[in-house]
Amino acid sequence: MTKYYAIIVSILNIERSGFVDLVVVNGKVVTMDKRQPIAQAVAVKDGRISSVGTVEEILALKDADTKVIDLEGKLMVPGFNDSHMHLLSYGTSLMKANLIGTTSIDHLVDRMKAFMENLNLQQGSWVEGRGWNHDHFHEKKFPTRYDLDKISTEFPIITTRACGHVSVVNSKALELAGLTKNTPQIDGGHFDVDENGQPTGVLREKALNLVSEHIPAPSVQYIKELLMKAADNVITEGITSVQSDDFEAMPGKDFNNVLTAYSELASERKLPLRVYEQCLLSTKERLNSFLEQGFNTGVGDDLFKIGPLKVLADGSLGARTAYLSKPYADDTSTRGICVYSQRELDELVSLAHNAGMHVAIHCIGDKTMYMSFDSFEKVLSKNPRDDHRHSIIHCQITDETLLDKYGDLGVVAHIQPIFIDYDLHIVEDRVGKELAKTSYNWKGMFDRGVNVACGSDCPVETFDVLKGIYCAVTRKDLKGYPENGWLPDQKITVEQAVYGYTLGAAFASFEEDIKGSITPGKLADFTVLSEDIFEICPDTINDVKVLKTIFNGKVVFEV
Repeated sequence: MTKYYAIIVSILNIERSGFVDLVVVNGKVVTMDKRQPIAQAVAVKDGRISSVGTVEEILALKDADTKVIDLEGKLMVPGFNDSHMHLLSYGTSLMKANLIGTTSIDHLVDRMKAFMENLNLQQGSWVEGRGWNHDHFHEKKFPTRYDLDKISTEFPIITTRACGHVSVVNSKALELAGLTKNTPQIDGGHFDVDENGQPTGVLREKALNLVSEHIPAPSVQYIKELLMKAADNVITEGITSVQSDDFEAMPGKDFNNVLTAYSELASERKLPLRVYEQCLLSTKERLNSFLEQGFNTGVGDDLFKIGPLKVLADGSLGARTAYLSKPYADDTSTRGICVYSQRELDELVSLAHNAGMHVAIHCIGDKTMYMSFDSFEKVLSKNPRDDHRHSIIHCQITDETLLDKYGDLGVVAHIQPIFIDYDLHIVEDRVGKELAKTSYNWKGMFDRGVNVACGSDCPVETFDVLKGIYCAVTRKDLKGYPENGWLPDQKITVEQAVYGYTLGAAFASFEEDIKGSITPGKLADFTVLSEDIFEICPDTINDVKVLKTIFNGKVVFEV
């Protein structure tokens, strides 16, 4: 009986082979494909877009088994692609004390205490929190070990600034890490000390490793659980692809565990989005080990794929660890932290480039950007590659010379428009008005023909794409300040912003042939919005909601 049933099913499948699995109709479909910019309907078969056209044309392709989605006049765009975030770090943040919005050091202490009350802590357990920003504190300063000791001296505690580039730990954590006044400073990082030379608990850049390496490493199964928690939240904002930096998100920093977790989720078909891994490998030894195992850019499938070497070359503007050409305007004692010397950076970039891997360098300060372009120029001179797509992530503090270099060298710019919400309030204080005028110059990048890819840097900021688009086109914070926008001549259009979150992001990952636009043959990833963001007042884009996220031709989120 089973045999005959299988034959009947096979015959039925052959008979409907000309029909499609899904049709989406009666909407405004903005395709991001210049050959057919606007359509009314889309047909999907086997997870791919099979046809784009009018309602009548698309409905003619369905049969009784075809699923029909009626958009009822709503806007549908290609699935959003966050071109730079930290999916696993976001997953871990869901398990830590949420310190976003704390307004003082005492507020941070109280929130950590409340968090610990709900934990079943065992001997040796670490307690973690993330999200505080000292610029929002009444004191305008970092907490110290002594502040965190008010929470507990029995359990080690680590709290991380919103940017992820500074952490503060308590005395127990320093004890377990063996960090004392006799500990030498670390290249590419710094731990603060008091007038007696004793560590204050403040760790900057690579100095974070002095403590984090003592936190127990997680299992592959736990990593999978965190990734799924994170992904399930991310898809609610219409995101169907992410380019994620995950290798050093967890204690132990074992990239093989991260790769195994992703590979298993992909093979089990559990991932509700696509991941392009930005591979943070901080030393030549780690990079060589990675390459020797056969990993390289492009290895993988449509669900999980190896991307570029990610190089973390400086810090953050808010923490004053971004590396500048001149001292900070509001603290002339520092230019920030240079994580690599020029020689070290050259060696990492050269090793990856010559192995065929593309490179993405975290650059916030202008000096770091000059160093990075210098490295790119050297490898491209010795070993030219027309379509290298090397990139800079963040691209914040720039001058006219740096802006020109993006176009001249064909370097992709990964920007995070949501940064405007906080940074517009500090950038002039940090770098001075003159340099600020040429910073965050996204329109200038588009005008120069630079490929711009948009992202969030989550969990540093929210992954809500609509908030990012709002910041990009208004140049205002989320409260609507300033009235005409900060550097209003650098406002980009809604079309440019959507490009950055779709086709521009796909180009950055060498995937513009399979995603980024609603084009026949491409992957069937779509986002349905509550309002037409191309027509409404830009100031109201912040209020637009995602109604549906369609991934691989299936609805994975809807309100």
